[in-house]
Amino acid sequence: MEPDSLQRNETVNPDSTELDEYRATEECLIIKKDPVGKMEKVKAIIVLLSCISLLSIRVNGIGANWGTQTSHPLPPDTVVQLLKENGFSKVKLFDAEDGTMHALKKSGLEVMVGIPNDMLQTLATSMKSAENWVSKNVSAFVNNGVSIRYVAVGNEPFLETYNGSFLQTTFPALQNIQGALIKAGLGNQVKVTCPLNADVYQSASGKPSDGDFRTDIHDLMLAIVKFLSDNSAAFTVNIYPFISLYSDANFPVEYAFFDGNASPIVDGSNTYTNMFDANLDTLIWSLRKNGYGNLPIIVGEVGWPTDGDMNANTQYAQRFNQGFMTHILTGRGTPMRPGPIDAYLFSLIDEDEKSIQPGNFERHWGIFTYDGLPKYQLNLGVGNSSRGLIRARGVQYLDKKWCVLKPSVSLSDSKTTDTISYACANADCTSLGYKTSCGNLDTRGNISYAFNSFFQKNDQDDVACDFSGLATTTNMDPSTGTCRFGIMIEVDHAISSKLPQFGLLISSFLLYLFLTAL
Repeated sequence: MEPDSLQRNETVNPDSTELDEYRATEECLIIKKDPVGKMEKVKAIIVLLSCISLLSIRVNGIGANWGTQTSHPLPPDTVVQLLKENGFSKVKLFDAEDGTMHALKKSGLEVMVGIPNDMLQTLATSMKSAENWVSKNVSAFVNNGVSIRYVAVGNEPFLETYNGSFLQTTFPALQNIQGALIKAGLGNQVKVTCPLNADVYQSASGKPSDGDFRTDIHDLMLAIVKFLSDNSAAFTVNIYPFISLYSDANFPVEYAFFDGNASPIVDGSNTYTNMFDANLDTLIWSLRKNGYGNLPIIVGEVGWPTDGDMNANTQYAQRFNQGFMTHILTGRGTPMRPGPIDAYLFSLIDEDEKSIQPGNFERHWGIFTYDGLPKYQLNLGVGNSSRGLIRARGVQYLDKKWCVLKPSVSLSDSKTTDTISYACANADCTSLGYKTSCGNLDTRGNISYAFNSFFQKNDQDDVACDFSGLATTTNMDPSTGTCRFGIMIEVDHAISSKLPQFGLLISSFLLYLFLTAL
């Protein structure tokens, strides 16, 4: 027997507002083609004005994920300015760090604050802890001009790779944070959500209409979905066509993009030529089958990395992200849910300290580099969109010098292997590898890249460019082609977490061993 909620929400048709917007978009497309054809001129003008207003609303709705797992993050004020100047209207965070939140005061940006997975246990077992968290991280900032709209409880806590670590704590934490928001008088203003990976639902046939929640978490998902619905909250999902391509050698490349070149998947009366639409509609079918076909959906993360894998490059990233933006700007939505899509691009800036356990690409999701430089042209459809992305302003760098392998050092030197391993373990060498941005470097180039990464991460400390006497500094930029040998942001212009002093002690120790061996 179907649950009662199925009878209450048995249709997935959009609400009247979404339907009106969808129809308005259709009229916009017709008028742009023939503004004085069958339609009267007056009506054409009226509808065109409506189009401008409608598209403005949609475009301004694009958000960005702002992660801070970097050794030298840009100052929060700089990032907020970067968001605003590039037309983002909302930002999704993975915590509620004070500096970040203070920078967002009176910024006009809509904010989704995050609660890390390692806090779920405490919040699930203590209502007092939940109340304290809301008081410190939500109420205090709402009262000081931060437009917090959502609290994201956990981040993809049901990933199969977590082996059930958060199955018992996520929902109770979600309930307690909601209770704390209500107690604080913010229940209507701030909504809870739980960003989930798309692996929480599946389709055995690959067709969206066969979608349903994973069997091992089916009951838990229904409880969460009902809770979100009862509290007028949204389901947040992260969708990554790149991951499908990365993990499946047989995945059709064209199906990851929005160009319409892929062999279509036909599902009843619906046809799909891109994975994003099919994946989102699989979720919508999963919700519909369980009685919640009208539950609002937020796409919490969607994007494409630029390095660290053969399919992670600026060409594919630009193609995917521009395709996605163009797709959502039409306002057509998906076959199962026409209308605007609420989404956050992943991500804003590269993060050089993210875990690379899923893959080296994890440190390269940003549409901007670590120092706020646009990686490629991307039209977000806002403001002076023709000028493309705008770089971060006022970024200051260390001296123009790099650390490289001494020309006199022989590659047969036994110390080279250990030193490059050490440098890569304590810096970032994810741009080295097959078909990566630095994949064409020779052996000497690879070693120099590793040395320089370590040197820059340690704020160009002289000790960090020794490597048992194998390295030296140079004023000549060793960058070549697509491979950029970076220069670090000045310490005074970054909230630097730096490399632990233990790393420098090891480097000094290696130098000591080398000198004493002479």
